[in-house]
Amino acid sequence: MKRIALLSLLLLPFLGFAQNTQYTVTSFLPEGPLAPNTHYIGEAWLSSVLQGDSELNYNITKATFRKNSTLDWHKHSTPQVLIILEGEGYYQEKGKEPIIIKKGDVVRCPKDIEHWHTASKESLVTYLALYDGSKPTIWTDKLTQAYYDDVAQKLKGDKK
Repeated sequence: MKRIALLSLLLLPFLGFAQNTQYTVTSFLPEGPLAPNTHYIGEAWLSSVLQGDSELNYNITKATFRKNSTLDWHKHSTPQVLIILEGEGYYQEKGKEPIIIKKGDVVRCPKDIEHWHTASKESLVTYLALYDGSKPTIWTDKLTQAYYDDVAQKLKGDKK
Protein backbone atom coordinates (compact mmCIF):
# COMPACT_ATOMS: atom_id res chain seq x y z
CA MET A 1 0.00 0.00 0.00
CA LYS A 2 2.87 2.35 0.83
CA ARG A 3 4.37 1.64 -2.59
CA ILE A 4 1.14 2.57 -4.37
CA ALA A 5 0.86 5.81 -2.38
CA LEU A 6 4.51 6.67 -3.09
CA LEU A 7 4.14 5.86 -6.79
CA SER A 8 1.00 8.02 -6.97
CA LEU A 9 2.83 10.95 -5.39
CA LEU A 10 5.72 10.55 -7.82
CA LEU A 11 3.45 10.42 -10.90
CA LEU A 12 1.07 13.21 -9.84
CA PRO A 13 3.28 16.08 -11.13
CA PHE A 14 3.38 14.51 -14.59
CA LEU A 15 -0.40 14.64 -14.99
CA GLY A 16 -0.11 18.38 -15.64
CA PHE A 17 1.99 17.63 -18.71
CA ALA A 18 -0.65 15.46 -20.36
CA GLN A 19 -1.53 16.63 -23.87
CA ASN A 20 -5.02 17.93 -24.26
CA THR A 21 -4.46 19.90 -27.48
CA GLN A 22 -5.70 18.62 -30.85
CA TYR A 23 -3.07 18.38 -33.57
CA THR A 24 -3.44 17.88 -37.29
CA VAL A 25 -1.02 15.18 -38.33
CA THR A 26 -0.87 13.69 -41.80
CA SER A 27 1.51 11.29 -43.50
CA PHE A 28 3.31 11.41 -46.82
CA LEU A 29 3.77 7.63 -46.82
CA PRO A 30 0.56 6.51 -48.60
CA GLU A 31 1.05 6.19 -52.35
CA GLY A 32 -2.26 7.86 -53.13
CA PRO A 33 -4.66 7.13 -55.96
CA LEU A 34 -3.69 6.47 -59.57
CA ALA A 35 -3.76 9.87 -61.26
CA PRO A 36 -5.98 10.48 -64.28
CA ASN A 37 -3.86 10.14 -67.41
CA THR A 38 -4.16 13.77 -68.53
CA HIS A 39 -0.66 15.27 -68.79
CA TYR A 40 1.57 12.22 -68.84
CA ILE A 41 2.13 8.81 -70.41
CA GLY A 42 2.52 5.79 -68.14
CA GLU A 43 1.49 5.38 -64.52
CA ALA A 44 1.53 8.01 -61.78
CA TRP A 45 0.13 8.16 -58.28
CA LEU A 46 -0.59 11.44 -56.52
CA SER A 47 -1.18 11.97 -52.83
CA SER A 48 -2.14 15.36 -51.43
CA VAL A 49 -0.07 15.66 -48.28
CA LEU A 50 -0.94 19.27 -47.36
CA GLN A 51 -3.32 21.81 -48.88
CA GLY A 52 -2.50 25.50 -48.68
CA ASP A 53 -4.75 27.89 -46.81
CA SER A 54 -4.79 31.56 -45.73
CA GLU A 55 -1.91 31.00 -43.29
CA LEU A 56 0.22 28.60 -45.31
CA ASN A 57 0.01 29.36 -49.01
CA TYR A 58 1.60 26.26 -50.51
CA ASN A 59 0.65 22.66 -51.20
CA ILE A 60 2.72 19.55 -50.73
CA THR A 61 1.96 16.69 -53.08
CA LYS A 62 3.67 13.32 -53.18
CA ALA A 63 4.04 11.95 -56.70
CA THR A 64 5.24 8.52 -57.77
CA PHE A 65 5.92 7.85 -61.44
CA ARG A 66 6.61 4.31 -62.62
CA LYS A 67 9.67 3.81 -64.79
CA ASN A 68 9.35 4.87 -68.42
CA SER A 69 6.58 7.41 -67.66
CA THR A 70 6.55 10.94 -69.07
CA LEU A 71 5.20 14.25 -67.75
CA ASP A 72 4.34 17.13 -70.07
CA TRP A 73 6.13 20.49 -70.15
CA HIS A 74 4.61 22.90 -67.64
CA LYS A 75 5.37 25.95 -65.54
CA HIS A 76 4.23 27.60 -62.32
CA SER A 77 3.68 31.28 -61.54
CA THR A 78 5.69 30.80 -58.32
CA PRO A 79 8.75 28.61 -57.65
CA GLN A 80 8.28 24.87 -57.13
CA VAL A 81 10.55 22.66 -55.03
CA LEU A 82 11.01 18.95 -55.67
CA ILE A 83 12.42 16.73 -52.91
CA ILE A 84 13.36 13.35 -54.34
CA LEU A 85 12.47 10.60 -51.85
CA GLU A 86 13.11 7.45 -53.85
CA GLY A 87 14.41 6.26 -57.18
CA GLU A 88 15.79 8.13 -60.13
CA GLY A 89 14.28 10.43 -62.71
CA TYR A 90 14.89 13.20 -65.21
CA TYR A 91 14.52 16.98 -64.91
CA GLN A 92 14.83 19.58 -67.62
CA GLU A 93 14.17 23.30 -68.00
CA LYS A 94 13.36 24.71 -71.44
CA GLY A 95 16.57 25.68 -73.25
CA LYS A 96 18.83 23.67 -70.91
CA GLU A 97 20.19 20.14 -70.97
CA PRO A 98 18.26 17.46 -69.03
CA ILE A 99 19.76 15.99 -65.85
CA ILE A 100 19.33 12.89 -63.73
CA ILE A 101 17.67 13.45 -60.36
CA LYS A 102 17.91 10.85 -57.60
CA LYS A 103 17.03 10.09 -53.99
CA GLY A 104 18.19 12.92 -51.72
CA ASP A 105 18.22 15.62 -54.41
CA VAL A 106 16.35 18.89 -53.95
CA VAL A 107 15.47 20.84 -57.10
CA ARG A 108 14.16 24.39 -57.17
CA CYS A 109 12.12 25.04 -60.31
CA PRO A 110 12.11 28.80 -60.97
CA LYS A 111 8.79 30.57 -61.49
CA ASP A 112 7.53 30.97 -65.06
CA ILE A 113 10.18 28.58 -66.44
CA GLU A 114 8.88 25.68 -68.52
CA HIS A 115 10.17 22.36 -67.25
CA TRP A 116 9.34 18.68 -66.87
CA HIS A 117 10.29 15.99 -64.38
CA THR A 118 9.50 12.30 -64.23
CA ALA A 119 10.87 8.78 -63.73
CA SER A 120 13.83 7.38 -65.63
CA LYS A 121 13.65 4.47 -68.06
CA GLU A 122 15.09 2.11 -65.45
CA SER A 123 13.58 3.35 -62.17
CA LEU A 124 10.47 4.78 -60.64
CA VAL A 125 10.77 8.15 -58.93
CA THR A 126 8.94 9.43 -55.87
CA TYR A 127 9.13 13.08 -54.85
CA LEU A 128 7.44 15.70 -52.75
CA ALA A 129 6.41 18.76 -54.75
CA LEU A 130 6.02 22.03 -52.82
CA TYR A 131 4.19 24.76 -54.73
CA ASP A 132 1.68 27.59 -54.41
CA GLY A 133 -1.65 25.85 -54.39
CA SER A 134 -3.68 28.99 -55.09
CA LYS A 135 -2.41 29.19 -58.68
CA PRO A 136 -2.92 26.39 -61.21
CA THR A 137 -0.14 24.61 -63.05
CA ILE A 138 0.18 25.93 -66.60
CA TRP A 139 0.54 23.02 -69.04
CA THR A 140 2.41 24.00 -72.18
CA ASP A 141 3.74 21.38 -74.65
CA LYS A 142 3.31 17.63 -74.83
CA LEU A 143 6.44 15.66 -73.98
CA THR A 144 6.50 12.96 -76.64
CA GLN A 145 7.64 9.42 -76.04
CA ALA A 146 10.28 9.93 -78.77
CA TYR A 147 11.73 12.99 -77.01
CA TYR A 148 11.71 11.17 -73.66
CA ASP A 149 13.47 8.17 -75.25
CA ASP A 150 16.15 10.47 -76.72
CA VAL A 151 16.73 12.08 -73.30
CA ALA A 152 16.95 8.65 -71.66
CA GLN A 153 19.49 7.46 -74.25
CA LYS A 154 21.62 10.60 -73.87
CA LEU A 155 21.63 10.48 -70.06
CA LYS A 156 22.37 6.75 -70.08
CA GLY A 157 25.44 7.51 -72.20
CA ASP A 158 26.48 10.31 -69.81
CA LYS A 159 26.44 7.88 -66.84
CA LYS A 160 29.14 5.67 -68.38
